[in-house]
Amino acid sequence: MVKKVFPEATKRLFYRVFICRVCKSKIRADIAKVRAGKVKCRKCGSKYLRPKRR
Repeated sequence: MVKKVFPEATKRLFYRVFICRVCKSKIRADIAKVRAGKVKCRKCGSKYLRPKRR
């Protein structure tokens, strides 16, 4: 059976959430700033981020 996913839960869990490719920490940031390379990881300082997988 497939569970129904509520839109507010999806937004909370995945919207504007990025994962550092080096140390795997979660960062919530603006999408445009991540694409421009202005956001860096708090933990390791890397600028290589990916969106959280659904």
